Amino acid sequence: MSTEDSNQPAIAVIGSGFSGIGLAIRLVQAGFTNLTVYERAESIGGVWRDNIYPGAACDAPSRLYSYSFAPNPDWSRRFAPQPEILDYLRRCAAEYGIGQYVRTSTEVVAAEFDENRYRWELELASGATVHADVVVSACGQLSRPAYPRLPGLEEFGGTAFHSACWDHDYDPTGRDIAVIGNGASAIQFVPHLVEKARSVTVFQRQPHWISPKPDGEYSALRRRLNRWLPILHKLPRLGIFLWFEGVLNPMLVSRWGRRAMAAPIRLWCRWNLRRITDPDLRRTLLPGYELGCNRILTSNEYYDALNREGTRVVTSPITSVRPTAVETENGRCFEVDTVIYATGFRSHDFVAPMRITGLAGGELDTVWHAGPRAYLGLTVPGFPNFFLMYGPNTNVGSGSIVHMLESQMNYIVGAVGEISRVRYLDVRPEALESFDTATQESLADTVWNTGGCHSWYVADTARGPLNTNNWPGSMLGYRRRTKRFDIENYRTVPRPAATTRDGTV
Repeated sequence: MSTEDSNQPAIAVIGSGFSGIGLAIRLVQAGFTNLTVYERAESIGGVWRDNIYPGAACDAPSRLYSYSFAPNPDWSRRFAPQPEILDYLRRCAAEYGIGQYVRTSTEVVAAEFDENRYRWELELASGATVHADVVVSACGQLSRPAYPRLPGLEEFGGTAFHSACWDHDYDPTGRDIAVIGNGASAIQFVPHLVEKARSVTVFQRQPHWISPKPDGEYSALRRRLNRWLPILHKLPRLGIFLWFEGVLNPMLVSRWGRRAMAAPIRLWCRWNLRRITDPDLRRTLLPGYELGCNRILTSNEYYDALNREGTRVVTSPITSVRPTAVETENGRCFEVDTVIYATGFRSHDFVAPMRITGLAGGELDTVWHAGPRAYLGLTVPGFPNFFLMYGPNTNVGSGSIVHMLESQMNYIVGAVGEISRVRYLDVRPEALESFDTATQESLADTVWNTGGCHSWYVADTARGPLNTNNWPGSMLGYRRRTKRFDIENYRTVPRPAATTRDGTV
């Protein structure tokens, strides 16, 4: 990438999942083609490239889990499986000609702002250095697997891997498997394991509210009709959007919404729990916290899998891992030959392990020592022309993150337009303070903060427990906040009209 080719700002996008590919499409559509997308893996796809465990699928309806500017009439199911989502993302990149801008097998390990030349210097894992006027971190919140800190993990003598790094040479037939974790990934792959394994032991930290999954196949005729009459595809998308915005979102973000809407959904989840035949196990699987405090999961197979002989749920905390067993706090020892970590992601790291250095040598990790925060989840004072996608407080507890990402794309494209006319822009500290204060005040009354669960949304920070991940309003509310780039909240450094972006006349 060069900043000398054109007066267009040179843009570096780091990551090629839904965030990076979608932003690249929108930038090119807006005429900003001095662009490079850096991807550390050998191909694009983000979490949908990496999470290829058995049964992997989206838990948001596929009609909504897609770009609004690239509807897909050919989804095979209401909840698309992983291979289809990955194929959709790659097809979008191909159809919009984004491949020419992508550099795969290229990891960015550090980025430092050069105050003398008003540009970013990016260090690659290869040791090479490249430059950019604008840097966008599109790494996402769910890209780095989290592993539990348990004594003896390194001494385990059997097979061990994380669900996000599935070992496809592994055959579960006749094996004794420990699954550590029982969240969104576990409820998808456990039903596949129990079909072949001799035993599956699920170590559960806390139960989850699990509703029936309103899944089903779309017929070939329906898919053809979607192509011929696009409104048949768009209307259901609108209906799903309104369900999330009008029913689920109020239940999560306001007390009146909980009073009005939680009861029928809770009954629906409890009805699903009736699949469990053992009354003791049913009590073990019934959450004692408020509905929505953790993401409501959906499955038609998980409870049936737990009914099978050879499958058990353990709630006593793990104290250590031995070479051939897992030991729990109540003194029991479970002999296993396989450990699968379904322990989620390091969702509070955001840009890690990259090192980001801004004005006056400020490190982003240092700035965030009291907890990650960013104006609109997008920009941080002291880091000019640096943007985050799926940054702090932009996750949604209901709905589709793709809608939030499209809002961020609009905002960033507007910002790049401004950067074309200035050396750089830097969000004002008072803008972040006002935004963050209002965000945390709004979060204080949400079910995520008051519902009584242990949630990945809340991080332990120097300021105490802090919800650093979720947006405390609706998707439409975020869309309104990001509809235009609000330059009045930024400090700008003008660029002399007679110079090019690298400072030459």
